[in-house]
Amino acid sequence: MEMTTAIASFAALSQDTRLKAFRLLVNQEPNGLPAGEIARQLDVPHNTMSTHLSVLARAGWVVSKRHSRQIVYRASLSHMEAVVQFLLQDCCAGHPEFCASLVSSLSGCEVVKADH
Repeated sequence: MEMTTAIASFAALSQDTRLKAFRLLVNQEPNGLPAGEIARQLDVPHNTMSTHLSVLARAGWVVSKRHSRQIVYRASLSHMEAVVQFLLQDCCAGHPEFCASLVSSLSGCEVVKADH
């Protein structure tokens, strides 16, 4: 990830409503939510929420898909992973043991790994 892309990503999340919307969508994976439902749950006017979702989409944090008359938004977990990887790229200056507690805290969501 380029530095300018990371900065734009952070800027998109640096607003209260957008951060809340992204966190809500992460909690709704893998189904996502229609734009109107996001606005309702966050108590934000629909046109304002639409603007916030556009900012998040341009920054890569959300993706959308039209389902008849609704636009359903989902969190882009791949973008979130890329941003986290960007932050951890140098992994404590080549000393991953310094980052062990950080890495272990990222395992708050349990991932089931397939047996090989």
